Amino acid sequence: MLRRRFLHSLLTLASSLPGAPTARAAGTRRLILLQTSPVAGFQYHDGEAIWGELSSSQSLDLIREAHNIHDDEAVRVEWRGHKIGYVPRIENHAVAQLLDRGEKLSARIAELKESRNPWERVRFEVLLEA
Repeated sequence: MLRRRFLHSLLTLASSLPGAPTARAAGTRRLILLQTSPVAGFQYHDGEAIWGELSSSQSLDLIREAHNIHDDEAVRVEWRGHKIGYVPRIENHAVAQLLDRGEKLSARIAELKESRNPWERVRFEVLLEA
C-alpha cells in the first residue's frame, strides 16, 4: 500500500511540474531521478564481456518482463542490446508499475567500479521524463 501511495504521489508530482510535457516546447524535457541501484545479476549475463566498453553516463534500456518466471515485476537492464542484468527485485516495483502505465523512463550508468563483488560493479540511475 505504501508503494502505491508513493507511486501515485510521484506521478502526481511529475504531471504538476511547471512545464510538464503538454506545456513544454518540442524537444525539451525534464528528468527526475527516481532511484539509483546496482545491476542485479551482472555476473550472469553479458556484463563481463562488455565491461571495457562501458562508461559513466551511457544510456541503458529498461525492458519490462511481465512474464518472467522468477519475478512478475522484473525489469531487464540492457546496454546497446546486451543484457547486463536486472533492476534489483527489492527496488523494481515502482519501475515496473511506471513502465506498465506507459510512463517515459530512461536509465544511465551512474558509476562503474572494479570489484570482485558483482553488486558493486555497476550502479545505474532510473529517471522519469517529465
